[in-house]
Amino acid sequence: MDIWLAVQAIILGVVEGLTEFLPVSSTGHQIIVADAIGFGGQRAKAFNIIIQLAAILAVMWEYRRKIVSVVVGLPREAGAQRFTANLLVAFFPAVVLGLSFADLIEQWLFNPVTVATALVVGGVVMLWAEKRTHSIAADTVDDMNWKQALKIGCAQCLALVPGTSRSASTIIGGLFFGLSRKAATEFSFFLAMPTMVGAAVYSMYKHRELFASGDDLPVFALGFVTSFIFAMLAVRALLKFIANNSYAVFAWYRIVFGLLILATWQLGFIDWASAGE
Repeated sequence: MDIWLAVQAIILGVVEGLTEFLPVSSTGHQIIVADAIGFGGQRAKAFNIIIQLAAILAVMWEYRRKIVSVVVGLPREAGAQRFTANLLVAFFPAVVLGLSFADLIEQWLFNPVTVATALVVGGVVMLWAEKRTHSIAADTVDDMNWKQALKIGCAQCLALVPGTSRSASTIIGGLFFGLSRKAATEFSFFLAMPTMVGAAVYSMYKHRELFASGDDLPVFALGFVTSFIFAMLAVRALLKFIANNSYAVFAWYRIVFGLLILATWQLGFIDWASAGE
C-alpha cells in the first residue's frame, strides 16, 4: 500500500466517522471528498461499505449496555418489547423504499451537485424546525409510541437522496413529532443500527466480488479503524453539544458548504457535475 493510498483511506475514514451521526450527510461528504482526492472505482464501493460498517459498530459499542439490557429483557419486560417494536416499525419504510429504488437513486443522484442542493435545502429546513416551538411528548426513547416511531421511519426515507442526511432526517423528524432533542438524537442512533447493518450486509452481498481479493485488505483495515475511532468521538461530542445547544450550527454549516460546492460548479472552478461519470 503506497503512502497516498494510505492517506486517502485515513481522510475518508475520518470523514465517515465524523459525519455519519451528525446531521450533515456522511454520504454527501464521502461523494464530494472522494471526488476531490481522486478516490473512486470499484475499490471505493467496497471501501465505503467497510467504513460505514465501522461507524455503526462504534455507536453499537457506545450503547452496548442499552442493547444488552433490551436483548435480555425482551422476553419479559414491556419496556424492552416496546422499544424493539418501535425500532422495527421505524426501520420498515426505509427497507421498502431502499430495496425498490436504491439502484435508480445511485445511478442518477450520487453526484456532488445533487448533494450540494440537498445540503442547502436540508439546512434551511433544519433552521425552520429549530425556530418552531417544541412540544415534547416523549422526553426519552423509552417514552415513545409506535406512531411517533413510524413517522420518524418515514422521515428517514428522505435520506435516500444523498446529501439529505439520515441523521438529519430522523433527528429533525423526531423534533417535529414530539421528541425531546436528546430523545430524537438517541433514537436516530438506535435506528441507524438495523438500517446501516442491513444496508451493509445487502451491499456486501450485492458487491461480493469486490471482496474476493485480499489485495485491498490493508486499505480497508486502515479505513475501518479510523472510521470507528472518529465515529465514537463524534457521537460522544454530539450528545454533549446538544445538551445545551440547538442544531442551528449544523444547519448553517450545511448551507455554507452546499453553496460553496454550487458556486465552484457554476463559476467553472470545478466540474462537479461530471463527478462519478
